Amino acid sequence: MRVAPAVNLSPQQRETLEQRSRARSLPARVVERARIVLLAADGKQNKEIAAQLGMSEQKAARWRNRFHEQGLNGLEKDAPRPGRTPAITEKAAARVVRMTTQQKPPNATHWSSRTMAAAAGISASSVRRIWRRHGLKPHRVETFKLSRDPKFTEKLEAIVGLYLNPPGHALVLCCDEKSQIQALDRTQPSLPLKRGRAGTMTHDYKRNGVATLFAALYTFDGTVIGVCQERNRHQQWLWFLRHIDAVTPPDKQLHLILDNASTHKHEKVQRWLKRHPRFHFHFTPTSSSWLNMVERFFRDLTQNRLRRGVFRDIPELVEAIEGYIDKHNDNPKPFIWTAKASDILAKVKRARQALHNVQSV
Repeated sequence: MRVAPAVNLSPQQRETLEQRSRARSLPARVVERARIVLLAADGKQNKEIAAQLGMSEQKAARWRNRFHEQGLNGLEKDAPRPGRTPAITEKAAARVVRMTTQQKPPNATHWSSRTMAAAAGISASSVRRIWRRHGLKPHRVETFKLSRDPKFTEKLEAIVGLYLNPPGHALVLCCDEKSQIQALDRTQPSLPLKRGRAGTMTHDYKRNGVATLFAALYTFDGTVIGVCQERNRHQQWLWFLRHIDAVTPPDKQLHLILDNASTHKHEKVQRWLKRHPRFHFHFTPTSSSWLNMVERFFRDLTQNRLRRGVFRDIPELVEAIEGYIDKHNDNPKPFIWTAKASDILAKVKRARQALHNVQSV
């Protein structure tokens, strides 16, 4: 008759196993394994343990041997199982990945799961699983634009320096215009949101004119100075500069971050700047509007107030914009800039290298 190996427990091991065997919050399998080992330590054979705990003799023997070989750690995890043989081989999955990243279907710009399934000879669900495993999303495309400004580095370092280390006794403002804001009125009343149905609005609309928002964002607290104008010309930009001059403390230097629009560089604007030396312009590199924090405020304004808004005329649109700015300024929150200039330059360098590699193929 085969005799099972004896189990000898140290005082610490016995205490741990007794706590597990009485626990109510542990998984049932952990409690059961602890009881098997405790009975084995009391000198019982596998057949007796199986009868007492209502399990197979093989199960009792398995966990006795596991403890004998690995100790308490052997009771915590199940041994890995081989599992079912994959229906899609690694070679077939690699072919799908290669086709997705290096080829295009003959009559489309990108693959869908069904067109790829037909080309690869597998099911569409298998294609989706392969794409998900490798992080591939052929249906999505992201936009980018690398700046070709010859002074990109200098401008980047100057602006990021203003964000991370603003000068003393000065204010940093991010300025820009949101032009061509349309006063759109829907052709039929919208249906309200209710249980089981999203809010609705007609796909068509009536245009009731446009307005331009001139805005300046204080980087230190997120407050916004905003004025709506009918047009976007240097005359309106000069008026906005005079407004900033009037509403800001006169003893502070003003550093304005803005883009390269012609209205910002007009000769009359340059003459005005010479008469107001506390104004300092810092232009973002070309194709780098993402460096201007006020663009984030414009995005929030569009999403939260304009995109679903209904405006019957320009005054109603202007009232909505000014109301949004007033509400924002009641509890402003700054946008925190964290990226260092060196990190951005390294990322741009990698992007330029990748673009060069694609063009050279």
